[in-house]
Amino acid sequence: MKKLLFLIFITPIVLMGQEKVIPINLSLYNESTAIPFTRFLTIPIHLGLQVGTEFVYSSKERSQLFQTANVCYFYHNYLMQGIGINSELGYEYRMKSRFSLALLLGVGYMHTFATTEEFYFSNGTYQKKNDKGNARFYPSLSIDVRYFLKKNKNNSSQLFIRYQSWVEYPYSPDFIPAMTHINLHLGTKFFIHTKDHSK
Repeated sequence: MKKLLFLIFITPIVLMGQEKVIPINLSLYNESTAIPFTRFLTIPIHLGLQVGTEFVYSSKERSQLFQTANVCYFYHNYLMQGIGINSELGYEYRMKSRFSLALLLGVGYMHTFATTEEFYFSNGTYQKKNDKGNARFYPSLSIDVRYFLKKNKNNSSQLFIRYQSWVEYPYSPDFIPAMTHINLHLGTKFFIHTKDHSK
């Protein structure tokens, strides 16, 4: 599993080194434990932050196939906080207007920590439990609506809304083996221009 995750994340980074323009995705999101596609915006807000990049495998006039590499963090009050890495294979279709739609299928690793104190019962008393965190595997499915700030430019900065559904596994093997989540992202995509060292 570690070798697979390494290949998933190192491939776009190595290939990205050949590019002169590097896309950066930055988003704030609301995380919640919910059944995907049954809820959209949930209250209270549990904030998260995601930063990542993309590598384009193939591009046509109105569509492209790409891969992402991301790092993320969220804080869910009274439940847990998590830090993770993920990568997604995505397909984007650009409309004649400034909008586009994208579908992303991802896989990732997350380490979670409890946000409240935990205790265990031993020798007739409750002892405070040391929280070393928990390792989680999480597949995801996301839908993006993107808005291009410049209509006819491929490297235009964008604003996007992303509905991301994901499954946390294993969650509590003896009780609940998997937990479903949804993230609602509000983000932007912009580009960093790098120097061409080949000249």
